[in-house]
Amino acid sequence: MQIPTKSFSLSTIEKGDKNSPKLAITLPGRLDSKDYLNTTSHTQFLADQGYLAVTFDPPGTWESAGTIEDFTTTNYIKAVNELIEYYGNKPTLLVGFSRGGAVAMLASTNPAVEALILVMASYKPPTPPPAEALEIGYKISRRPYPLSSGKEGKKEFRIPLNYWEDGKKHDQVAALKKFQGPKLIIFGTRDEFTEPQEVEKVFAQLDAPKMLREIDCEHDYVNDDEVIEKVEGVMGEFVSNFKDLL
Repeated sequence: MQIPTKSFSLSTIEKGDKNSPKLAITLPGRLDSKDYLNTTSHTQFLADQGYLAVTFDPPGTWESAGTIEDFTTTNYIKAVNELIEYYGNKPTLLVGFSRGGAVAMLASTNPAVEALILVMASYKPPTPPPAEALEIGYKISRRPYPLSSGKEGKKEFRIPLNYWEDGKKHDQVAALKKFQGPKLIIFGTRDEFTEPQEVEKVFAQLDAPKMLREIDCEHDYVNDDEVIEKVEGVMGEFVSNFKDLL
């Protein structure tokens, strides 16, 4: 499903009741596809909880329109805000994985956002590109094709250096500290990119209502059925615990 927002044409997956009074948006990680198992499963899970649930390919990636130059943190946030507007500014739950978690924090300034679920989120700016990327002007990144595509191998992206320059403009932790709605933070005990102690330190600085849960896993769980099920078990606990606020 292609949705035309004010600035983008976004390839989306929509689940649940279109007339639901509440919206949930699942945000993929950096260069992740909306069709990865974790993203599609979480979107369906939220639809089963009564949300109109949506996920999408960020601008310039996978099946959304544009070029890789359009893939910046600024544009990702803008796409979230425009999707919220497209769906009528309903009370919104944002669910973000990895860099999608960072975008969820930054988009929480939108008045429609009432709750956050952050899964193995990124709390720092994007890791600086290697010296080789600085020389040639871009970094080559590869991500596996979704299992549903039937394709083998990986899709290649050439991320321009502007992605990192743009990333420096944003402070997701500062935005998270200001967010007063319910928030769930899930971290992996074996996350290669973020130490549990770092997550616990951020969590300690947040105002209630809040939840912190750990799962014994590595960072990239996009095709791991067992971890996906565990994440959704915690998501269900969160929705139940704060049902009066969601």
